[in-house]
Amino acid sequence: MDIRPTIEHRAPLRYVGVRHHVSGRAFGELNARVPELFAFLAGQGTGPEGPPFYRFEVVGDGRHVVQAGVPVAADVPTESDLFLGTLPEGRYATVLHRGHPDALFDVNAALLEWAGRKGLRLDRTTAADGEHWGCRLEVFRTDPQVQPDPAQWETEVAIRLSGG
Repeated sequence: MDIRPTIEHRAPLRYVGVRHHVSGRAFGELNARVPELFAFLAGQGTGPEGPPFYRFEVVGDGRHVVQAGVPVAADVPTESDLFLGTLPEGRYATVLHRGHPDALFDVNAALLEWAGRKGLRLDRTTAADGEHWGCRLEVFRTDPQVQPDPAQWETEVAIRLSGG
């Protein structure tokens, strides 16, 4: 897969999120929570400060711990299983994917391979349950209500580098 990554500095980013344990590529339950995050913000009288994202916390064999998040400008009181979080500041290896989201598994793999070839150290540790990531993101730049064709969607994949 031909990708053209960049390395960029990102400022810390506040967000409202929800965490799920998902298996393999089955993200349906987590996908269903993203509109809930938008509705929650609307109920607080505010809106998102950027596109929604997935934050992969643990990537394991068949089971992952993943957050769905929406950036916010300021702290908002949370409820139920929603929480406030902050994406960490630092240097990130980033690539923009244009195409169907089913290809994101391959995009992530290509970005990891690219980082390895460049000798970049990634913000991750390995444990018995899988790889624990400091910050590994898929940021959904396209609104499906505006562009219904998933083959036209843009998704940014970003992985925090070790040492920030």
